[in-house]
Amino acid sequence: MDFDDLMTRYFATSDPDAITPALMDGGMERMRVDFGMEKDAGRRFGLWALMHMLGGAPDLDVAFKDAGERDAARNFMDLVDRAADP
Repeated sequence: MDFDDLMTRYFATSDPDAITPALMDGGMERMRVDFGMEKDAGRRFGLWALMHMLGGAPDLDVAFKDAGERDAARNFMDLVDRAADP
């Protein structure tokens, strides 16, 4: 999954600064639908990671039934938090 491709697919732009509130709402809704329908674990994780970075990811226990996937998501969240700390 390519970040720019995902942004363009869901928000009609690859520039996060150009996303209006209406584009954000619509894009997040489409992403949640695709996430719920996606069967491939890697693609599901990629969608969840983008939703997390944009502040709209479902809770881990809802998003991932597999404990290993939940652990991977927690690790991702920790990495993102550490990268955000100066």
